[in-house]
Amino acid sequence: MIPFRLGLSIAALLLSSSAVAQGQSDPAALNFRLDTAATTIRWTLGATVHTVHGTFRLKSGELRLDPATRGASGLISVDATTGESGNGARDRRMHREILESSQHPAITFRPTHVTGTLNPVTTGPITLDGVLTLHGQDHPLQLAITLHRNGDVLTAETNFDVPYVAWGMKDPSTFIFRVEKQVHIDVSAAAPVPR
Repeated sequence: MIPFRLGLSIAALLLSSSAVAQGQSDPAALNFRLDTAATTIRWTLGATVHTVHGTFRLKSGELRLDPATRGASGLISVDATTGESGNGARDRRMHREILESSQHPAITFRPTHVTGTLNPVTTGPITLDGVLTLHGQDHPLQLAITLHRNGDVLTAETNFDVPYVAWGMKDPSTFIFRVEKQVHIDVSAAAPVPR
């Protein structure tokens, strides 16, 4: 027969072990606020004469990733009106006829699910599923993201293609000047490491 005090000690030890195990399997969610100044968004559009390169600016970005449920939430917002390629006439046409950025000034991504190892100390690849809203329309999008840590800063790199013509936007091609029906996007985002 176990003495009463020893029984209480064993029960307390089991409860504390259970709490530790539960804490390990249910870690706290990770919250990220993207640094707009340290985030770059570049786009590339192939064309018959030459490849067009340009940029957009990040307006804001917040992510919440839950390692326990694999849920993701938040909002990443890109200022569509900042799109530029270095050619004023081409950019005015892009904003007026293709992006229609005066009517659709934001391009957003709302994450919904994450897979991969979520650990700011041992970084690596993750996959983020969500919804991209472009030109007023929602489209499912899956991002393969590579995470790197440099001191107290976490960087995330991803790239993907946007089939803008298939998504209902105007094809800027002419009889002579032809462009691809999809634009390639490269993103490098930075955020402080969650504490």
